[in-house]
Amino acid sequence: MNIIKMKDRQELDRRTPVMPWYIEQFINYKLPDLSPSSLLEYVRDYETFLTWLLAEGLAQGPAMKDVTLQELETLHMDSIDNYKMFLATNQAHMNGRTTISRKLSSLRSLFHYLSQIAEDEQFYPLLKRNVMAKVSIKRTHKPKDTAARLDGKLLQDEEIDEFIRYINEDYGTDIATNKQALYSYAINRVRDTCIVSLILHSGLRVSELVNMNIDDLDIKKRVLYVYRKGANDDTFKTPVYFRSEALRDLQAYLDLREAQYKAPKREKALFLALANGKSEGSRMTKRAIQEMVIKYAKRFGKPYLSVHKLRHSFATDYYLRNDLYKTQEQLGHASPETTQIYAHLTDRTMAEAIEREKN
Repeated sequence: MNIIKMKDRQELDRRTPVMPWYIEQFINYKLPDLSPSSLLEYVRDYETFLTWLLAEGLAQGPAMKDVTLQELETLHMDSIDNYKMFLATNQAHMNGRTTISRKLSSLRSLFHYLSQIAEDEQFYPLLKRNVMAKVSIKRTHKPKDTAARLDGKLLQDEEIDEFIRYINEDYGTDIATNKQALYSYAINRVRDTCIVSLILHSGLRVSELVNMNIDDLDIKKRVLYVYRKGANDDTFKTPVYFRSEALRDLQAYLDLREAQYKAPKREKALFLALANGKSEGSRMTKRAIQEMVIKYAKRFGKPYLSVHKLRHSFATDYYLRNDLYKTQEQLGHASPETTQIYAHLTDRTMAEAIEREKN
């Protein structure tokens, strides 16, 4: 099991026992089909909902574990509408439309299981009335809409190489008066360049980068073996190819990885960080990579860039040279529908290229 899934499974095992018994039963039912990360999101969504029920007096409690099936059965549509309003306006839980739809979808999955699949000892459904069956959940991000939001916020053409070169060569000039930042940059310049280059020449997700071990790299074949998002087979790693442009940056990092980050033999992670006060390097975290990209992006003049937008940048460029299904496979999308956003993005990119040629 990969590192992130292992941590999420531990967190899932910690949180599930404080849920009502029927939610614990639902989670166990879903375990063979969904990753621990997805199920942990479900549990967090249920915590929010159950806490709201108790606060509103719609459940007696006193704890989440004590919310009964009968209390779920007697919920009115007005209650669900009020919960949606709570999710949208409460300061502690203010969410966008996409997040609200996901949280409602989590509830609908639970209620469907309780009313259609799970049975009591007399073979009757555990839930006799399913209020969530009446709730329509609108699709919030069509490929065309997602493409519209990304338009102008990605690296295009020569900007991909310019951003990599900026990290490797020019960032130091911009922070020349900041001794602490310069010291950190001197240590991590090669590693950071390698990470960004790898994303922009392969389309890897940040979770895939974090989980990669040194043995997952075949530099001669230009291939990485990664745990793909959503894949439940933890014994299989998917081969992901990277462009030759990333080879030099990758080799430069490998040449100094052990000495620069004082990697102990037991540490298999490909990308390491040396924390303050530590004598040995350890696996970089997801947050560390995300913050690293944002740091360079702001100085580069593209403050909206993120790890995920670097992935989008690669995908748009890749799609221009390949077809939908090759792009889907390279990115590890479960459905070609997800990959369609790049068709909409590249339509505009190609139109702009034609206009430049005319001028």
